[in-house]
Amino acid sequence: MPDELQVKDSRMRLIKGDITDIETESFVYYAREDLSLGSGYGNAIAMRGGPTIQQELKELGPKEVTEAVITSAGNMKVNKIIHAVGPKFQEQDLPEKMRKTIINVLKLADEQGIKQISFPAMGAGFYGVPLDESAEITISTIKDYLQNGSKIQDVIICLLDTREYVPFQKKLNSIQQS
Repeated sequence: MPDELQVKDSRMRLIKGDITDIETESFVYYAREDLSLGSGYGNAIAMRGGPTIQQELKELGPKEVTEAVITSAGNMKVNKIIHAVGPKFQEQDLPEKMRKTIINVLKLADEQGIKQISFPAMGAGFYGVPLDESAEITISTIKDYLQNGSKIQDVIICLLDTREYVPFQKKLNSIQQS
């Protein structure tokens, strides 16, 4: 499969799908500071996972931008959800804050012994981060983190559709050719 990259003992790969409905050990939700499950994927998590997830979040929040927390996944297919409070488009120091958010997610996954984690197009969609910028920061940050050694074996970047997939595919291919 061309849309994957081996980094040390880990693999990073791209897939198309609904992150709340794929077979994976854990996934990342780009959360609000108050950790309430809003619209879009937040609503899907609340509906598919049941009320226990929001109850756990009430005890963990609110959080600052770049922080991440982990909850169970209720009735969902996954075991854990990592709720990452990332920056919004045009926020000051967006690239650095997004990198720090992604690193905090990966550190939390490593600390929890998670072997497989799925990321969305970080910050794209509701939070307005352009897809090219999301792809650049997400892929390079994950690659750099895995390069330094991690217990995470499989990092999936789950993209909803072709519009999201193409910029990530371009970034991954540019790394493979360098």
